[in-house]
Amino acid sequence: MILGVAGLYASGKGEVVACLVQRGFSAGSLSDVIRARLLELGVAETRERMIETGNALRAAEGQGALAQRLLAGLEPGCNHVVDSIRHPAEVEALRRADDFRLLWVDAGIERRFERIKSRARPGDPTSIEELKRLEGLELGSDDPAGQQLRAVREMADDVLSNDGALSELHEQLHSLLQSNLHFERPDWDTYFLNIAQVVASRSNCVKRRVAALITIDRRIIATGYNGTPRGTKNCNEGGCPRCNAFGPSGADLGECVCSHAEENAITQSAYHGVSVRGGTLYTTFSPCLICTKMIINAGIAVVVYRGSYPLGELALELLHESGVKVQQLPATGAQSG
Repeated sequence: MILGVAGLYASGKGEVVACLVQRGFSAGSLSDVIRARLLELGVAETRERMIETGNALRAAEGQGALAQRLLAGLEPGCNHVVDSIRHPAEVEALRRADDFRLLWVDAGIERRFERIKSRARPGDPTSIEELKRLEGLELGSDDPAGQQLRAVREMADDVLSNDGALSELHEQLHSLLQSNLHFERPDWDTYFLNIAQVVASRSNCVKRRVAALITIDRRIIATGYNGTPRGTKNCNEGGCPRCNAFGPSGADLGECVCSHAEENAITQSAYHGVSVRGGTLYTTFSPCLICTKMIINAGIAVVVYRGSYPLGELALELLHESGVKVQQLPATGAQSG
C-alpha cells in the first residue's frame, strides 16, 4: 500500500512516518523534491523558501509535479509512506497508484505550538501569531500552483487525532493498517502468461514477438521465444529473408527461417532431457498448425493462450480433437507483434 500523510505544521506527520517506517514502510517526502531543487539553486532552506520553490515547480511542471517525480522513484512491491502532501493535484497523482490512502494528522494549534517550542528547529515560528500566518500560506492561495492544504484535508480517507499521547496515535495507525490488509494476486494462469509476455521481449523476430513456457506442477521447466535457430544470424539482423521482406501473413511459411516459441520451448526441454508429458503450455498467441502437432505428440495436456494466431482455427480444432484442454485468457494490455 501507499499511505500519504498530510497535516498542519507540527501536527505529528513525522511521528506517523517514523511509526510506519518501524513497521517496514519505505519513506518518501514531497519536500525532498523541493530540497533537492534548493540544493541545485544553492540557497539555504527556510520554511518560506520551501513554499516558494514548491509553488514554482508546480507552476513549471504541473500541479502534481512533486508527486509524479516521487512516484517515478518508488520501488515496486513495497509498502510506502509519502509525506508533505500540500496540493489536491498531488493527491490525484498519488491516487493513480494502486492501494493509495490519504491520512490527515490533526491536532489543536496550542498543542502544536508546544511541540514547535520543544523541538526548537531553525526557522520555526516563535509565536502562535506567526504560526497562524505561515499556516495561512499553506491552507489556501489564489495561485493555482500554491499550497492548498484545506482542499487536501477534504480529500483525506482517514483522520488521525494527535492531541493525546503517542501511544494513542500508534494505536490508531495499527487499527488502520489492520483494516486495509487487502490486495489482489493473479491466478496461476495469469501469472504464467505474464511471465511469458516478459520472455517475448527476448524474441528477435521482426514480424511478431511470441513466447511460450511449459510448466509441470506449477513449476516452469522450459521457456521459448520465436526467432532464428541457435548459432545463426538473428532475424532482426537479416537472418530470415521472409520476415525481413514483410510479405503477406500466411504466405511462404515454408521459407521462414524462424522457429516458433512453442517449438523452441518443446525442443529446449528435449535438449536438456526433461519430459513435458502431462504439462501445461502457456503461449502469448494460440499455436500454429505445426506447433500444434508438436504439442499433441509431446504429450502436453493443457494449452493456455492469450492472443489469437491469425491462421490458428484449424490448429485449435485439432487440439480439441486430440483431447488437449485449451483455454484463452483475456488480454491485459497491448501485445507486441
